Amino acid sequence: MTPPDVLTWMRDRILLFDGAMGTMLQQRGLTPGALPELLNIEAPEMVTEIHEAYVRAGADVITANTFQAHELKLGKTSVEAVTAAGVRCARAAGARFVALDVGPLGQMMAPMGSIGFERAYEVFRRQMRAGAAAGADLILIETIADPYEAKAAVLAARENTDLPVFCSMTFQEDGRTFVGCDPLTATVLLQGLGVDALGVNCSLGPALLAPVVETMLTYARPPVLVQANAGLPVIRDGQTVYETGPEAYADEVVKLVRRGVRIVGGCCGTTPAYIRLLRARLEGITPAAAAPRRVTACTSGTRTVILDGVTTAIGERLNPTGKKKMQAALRAGDVGYLLGEAVAQVRAGADVLDVNVSLPELDEPAVLAKVVREVQGVTDAPLQIDSADPAALEAGLRVYNGKPIVNSVNGKRAVMEAVLPLVKKYGALLVCLTLDEDGIPPTAAARVDIARRLRDEARRYGIPEEDLLIDCLVLTVSAQQAQVRETLAAVRGVKAGLGLRTVLGVSNVSFGLPEREAVNAGFLAAALGAGLDAAILNPLSARYREVLDVFRVLNNEDKGAAHYIKTRAAHTETAPPASAGTRAPSLAEIIAQGRRDLAAGAVRARLETVPPLDVIDREFIPALDEVGRRFESGEIFLPQLMQSAQAVQEGFAVIKDHMARTGSGRESRGKILLATVQGDIHDIGKNIVRMLLENYGYDVVDLGKDVPVQTVVDTIRAQDIRLAGLSALMTTTVKSMKDTIAAVRAAGLPCTFMVGGAVLSPDYAEFVGADHYAKDAMESVAIANAHFGH
Repeated sequence: MTPPDVLTWMRDRILLFDGAMGTMLQQRGLTPGALPELLNIEAPEMVTEIHEAYVRAGADVITANTFQAHELKLGKTSVEAVTAAGVRCARAAGARFVALDVGPLGQMMAPMGSIGFERAYEVFRRQMRAGAAAGADLILIETIADPYEAKAAVLAARENTDLPVFCSMTFQEDGRTFVGCDPLTATVLLQGLGVDALGVNCSLGPALLAPVVETMLTYARPPVLVQANAGLPVIRDGQTVYETGPEAYADEVVKLVRRGVRIVGGCCGTTPAYIRLLRARLEGITPAAAAPRRVTACTSGTRTVILDGVTTAIGERLNPTGKKKMQAALRAGDVGYLLGEAVAQVRAGADVLDVNVSLPELDEPAVLAKVVREVQGVTDAPLQIDSADPAALEAGLRVYNGKPIVNSVNGKRAVMEAVLPLVKKYGALLVCLTLDEDGIPPTAAARVDIARRLRDEARRYGIPEEDLLIDCLVLTVSAQQAQVRETLAAVRGVKAGLGLRTVLGVSNVSFGLPEREAVNAGFLAAALGAGLDAAILNPLSARYREVLDVFRVLNNEDKGAAHYIKTRAAHTETAPPASAGTRAPSLAEIIAQGRRDLAAGAVRARLETVPPLDVIDREFIPALDEVGRRFESGEIFLPQLMQSAQAVQEGFAVIKDHMARTGSGRESRGKILLATVQGDIHDIGKNIVRMLLENYGYDVVDLGKDVPVQTVVDTIRAQDIRLAGLSALMTTTVKSMKDTIAAVRAAGLPCTFMVGGAVLSPDYAEFVGADHYAKDAMESVAIANAHFGH
């Protein structure tokens, strides 16, 4: 008899994973900075022994020692050999199920970093194939902070294996991941991609993760997974220990299980003792019945828009139809024009942006993919990917970061067969047009019938009905006046008879009439009254915004009319006219919006009348300060901070060239050394700090990662450096940080140290002998400014 697979096994059980591998290897003398995965080949008995301890403790799933078994870390060592050896070790330990462990790549995804989506996908694909070939029973993608990286990994797993896929993200104390993704966004995205379980691991203890888990339980249809750390690492008697013991850990995890968590285990700091106690505490506990809230939601990488109970505005201006300037920009490859339109629409109040690049002479798949990437670089608003070409739709869907809307499918059999598989694969919302092979029906009842058929066909593909937006189609009132009433009746019919969300393209109604805005605004009000959920419109129109704002008050969406009162004057007085296009932004706005495409040109223009040092001191730095303030307050997140920093870099390049040509220059604001300490190969955070410090005018001596202690000492002495920043990601390399600072002090060098990294805390900073603790990149800038008196 074939044993049950892991999904069958856990139907009526709580599934128990093992605990930490790294913690156990460190206890056995793993050298800081060494790759644990190589032990699968070099010391398989040690790895198997650790797995056996977890099997004896009662773990159902043993996680293979393959967390970083990918080509970016292993170099010339065979991914296939290391992975196969890792799975063999887990299997030899007597594991009931073996999980291929897949961690993050250790590099930032574009546009924040250098690794593109398809390159990340290829790295993950090799790892997934190796795990499947080695006989893993499931794939665990874990410790992911970037939802874009999670998407690349999940697609690589689902497209190249038949194994169940679990995916968990890692969250900070502020309830967001390192790049700013919140648990709702992570949940909506991952379940859209079709993972078999989703959840959270690492970073924090189970008690601090409880609010994140609660959000996931509220919205997740798949089982929720929790593998927390044994609390936060602290220093006791000069040693790194985790603050949550087995008893307290088990108490908190059982609380989460009783709330509905179905899969548990342990991450950093947990040992077989933790798993043994969990096994005992889980006996007799029946999995809690899940009742997730089913919502119609789309997301970017850091923001979710829920279309339930609110009126959603979808900006229509990123569409070349009838727009000569946009057509010219697309033909010329001028994406900057489109980015300006995107930013203007979001500032005017658009919740979602429709993106259409359909011109017959363009390579639509390539152009749409490029525009989607670029638009996502300047706004966190979710996008509606709009094309009649399935190849273009897939190109846009594949590179999109988040859960988008697809515009559109209709009742034609061929169209459904082309579009519905794409929507299912990429987990998008879907606009459904109520037309079929016979065209647009003249009656509301017939349009509702097509909507019903579209819903039923979507169900057959596994697309839930909450992911559908029904477009009952607006015809021009100048030519088919009676049809407007049928459209409104169809909206009411879809809402009342099918319970589905509705969307309409408002501006279609007024073609051929004068004063089109007046007609559109009147129709918008009527459609909202009929139950319309989302309107595709021009958000730059003050008239449309007025209708939306008033309706949101009357429909009890805008509580206390707070938004209406706050924004009415600003909306009517300062927003650009609907037909005026977008004005040229100021340099400060370019930096705030992360407009790399405009930064160089704007700086060249400023240099015609403003000295370069004034551009830096009076424009760059105040703009960066404002961006930093918004980052610190949680108004923006790491992707937006990085985009602004990159925009300043583009401007700095122009200034440096100008200074070289004119013989002018400026004194450095100060010289700062940065290094990731010996034994630690993680440098994402350090690189972010370097970029920001350089933008503020500091000279940065970047020694890279895994830097020997003596190299730091010698460099500080040779270059007379008075401020140094050290970074560490792993608790095992904190000692290297302490040794580095001690060596500099012993050499009698007058250097101040700031330290940072994922495992660092004020207590750790004091332990290693640092002068300052930098909780993030902007804090590093503040420390530098204070140190050098700026």
